[in-house]
Amino acid sequence: MPITRRSFGLGLIALALPGCVGGGGGGGPVLSSGPGPGMSPVPDAGYDAWVQGFRARAAARGISGSTLDAAFRGAGFLPGVIERDRNQTEFTRTLEDYLAIAASPERVSKGRAALARHNGTLRAIEARYGVEAEVVTAVWGLESQYGERRGDINVISALSTLAYEGRRGAFFESQLIAALRILANGDTAPRTMTGSWAGAMGHTQFIPTSYLEFAVDFTGDGRRDIWSDDPTDALASTAAYLSRSGWRKGQPWGIEVRLPSGFNTGLAGRGKGKSVDAWSGLGVTTADGGRLPNHGAGSILLPQGANGPAFLIFNNFNAIARYNNAVNYVIGVGHLSDRLRGGGPIKGSFPPDAQGLTLADRQELQRRLTAAGFDTEGADGVIGGKTRAAIEAFQRARGLPVTGEPSLALLQLLRR
Repeated sequence: MPITRRSFGLGLIALALPGCVGGGGGGGPVLSSGPGPGMSPVPDAGYDAWVQGFRARAAARGISGSTLDAAFRGAGFLPGVIERDRNQTEFTRTLEDYLAIAASPERVSKGRAALARHNGTLRAIEARYGVEAEVVTAVWGLESQYGERRGDINVISALSTLAYEGRRGAFFESQLIAALRILANGDTAPRTMTGSWAGAMGHTQFIPTSYLEFAVDFTGDGRRDIWSDDPTDALASTAAYLSRSGWRKGQPWGIEVRLPSGFNTGLAGRGKGKSVDAWSGLGVTTADGGRLPNHGAGSILLPQGANGPAFLIFNNFNAIARYNNAVNYVIGVGHLSDRLRGGGPIKGSFPPDAQGLTLADRQELQRRLTAAGFDTEGADGVIGGKTRAAIEAFQRARGLPVTGEPSLALLQLLRR
């Protein structure tokens, strides 16, 4: 079952909490090296008036004048933030496409290198909070590509712009108040409080209210610093978040399973838990046909329907879901953590997409478009903006109807 979500920060983010996945081959947005168009403050009289009114509301909630002065010195209205917020595109990403990005060879390779580089820190965090190092690293990998894409937009400017714009004004004003409390606490300074266009911050993309509730000072320097190049506090804060969300050390998030022929798919779904013995009695086995391990009661999940991979999910699935409730995200974190431990790809097959194309077909389409002079900037099999632009250019050059849509007919044309 595909998951619909909004773009909320650096990549593919659920609306309520942080979560970002980038992508190659046109599959997902890529953070630019600079703030981007419209991400520098511009004069706006309405915004200035709103800030004056907000200052009074913030003062009534205990924010000092000195904190407000420091926070808004250099901050301002960002038209690019409004543009991003008003032009979010609802889209559907299948689990197959999501995992092609979330557990790509590059992300797995970088994750294993990050695990080795920060092994001592991650194991110390694991010892304190009881969350495995690979799981914390997987969240880090999905949220900011292991710290490479933390965001460079002034958070006070972004949040105040969104609060002023008003579409979700109450939510963003609450985040702005929380950001000011972070500054008042001395955890960071206004110039270093940077993040995504929607205010998600640091290595693991905490929104300000989540930061206030869960962030920790693991280094012991008196600051909960999730923004610096040193990821220690951010990784520990993520572990603290998962621990307080009910993480059970030693229990997997889930395992891939094989369903018997004729399995009643009405038994599948989150919240429809059964004991491992009960599932075994119904003919469910591990993906390679073995006996199910007993990690407590679990539910069968079929994210792409009866013809796609099946998973038996446990309590820790729900702990990750507290971080980001999108099913694809939770499986993405879980599967990436398995890959970081040395596990292999998903064994089950994925059904063709709505156009009848398999992942291999989409990868071939991208390769052939690029070879024909219409660069898709990668061949991960995920059809994103760059691939659609390449298809449109190819169609225009060939005098075809310009749709930007992949199809078997287009692939057959490219094969000639």
